[in-house]
Amino acid sequence: MLVSRSLVVWGVAVLAGGLLAGCSTPINRAPVEDRGTFAASSGTTGPAGAVPEVKPLPGAENAGKPGYYTVKPGDTLIRIGLENGQSWKDIARWNNLENANLIEVGQVLRVVPPAAAAATAVASDTGVVTRPVTSSPLAAASAASAPKPSASAASTPAAVAPAAAPSAPAVATAPAATAATDDVNFIWPSSGSLLAGFDEVRNKGYDIGGKAGDPVLAAADGRVVYAGAGLRGYGNLVILKHNNTYLTAYAHNQTLLVKEDQNVRRGQKIAEMGSTDADRVKLHFEIRRQGKPVDPARYLPSR
Repeated sequence: MLVSRSLVVWGVAVLAGGLLAGCSTPINRAPVEDRGTFAASSGTTGPAGAVPEVKPLPGAENAGKPGYYTVKPGDTLIRIGLENGQSWKDIARWNNLENANLIEVGQVLRVVPPAAAAATAVASDTGVVTRPVTSSPLAAASAASAPKPSASAASTPAAVAPAAAPSAPAVATAPAATAATDDVNFIWPSSGSLLAGFDEVRNKGYDIGGKAGDPVLAAADGRVVYAGAGLRGYGNLVILKHNNTYLTAYAHNQTLLVKEDQNVRRGQKIAEMGSTDADRVKLHFEIRRQGKPVDPARYLPSR
């Protein structure tokens, strides 16, 4: 009896020892995750306390310089072009944008031709404008707003200027030449009645009534810099660039009859009136000077 009990005790001891030994084998060991190594290999986060590197946005070094624009929330390249008096395609090209739909808030874009931007920067540094005043929209705006010389002064040959002031004729004639270049003879883009006039806050142009399909005419000679429906609030839109100073916009059309980069003549039918993105059939017409909306009443003939 004592022998049997001893054997039982010995058997239990052996079994318990075997179980303990099994628990210590590496086969059943829980895996250990090195979070620092994993994070480093995956790139999800850096070592504790490290600050991730923030790359500057494209063009950040040009922020605030003349001829550059900092992208704001809600901006599109089409809107930036409209508000700066430029073609969106030109802006994309000047900034080497591979995808015009991919711009970032805070990104700084060139909005005048490269040569014009460089000349503007030199003028800002020296205080002296030595470039032709028609080289950029910014220069054209200054020239267009300058008083025009009298007819007699304009017709006076430069050769009769006093020898003591050889530079005087160039200074006097440059604004006159620019003003003449940038003058645009606008016509009404539609024969419909005026529904709403210009208001700097609520209506940046004229709303002109009519029937669906009525012709929409180019208000002056120009080049189509946009034709599409990519600008919210304008529906089917045509934008014409007339020179370095003026753009016109024609919104809410039913049908567009022109394509981008196409040259058009004053009075040419460029669209048909409609109600896209509008509460009724109408043409919303804008004249923009240096990208800023101006009252069409200052430019259109009375009727």
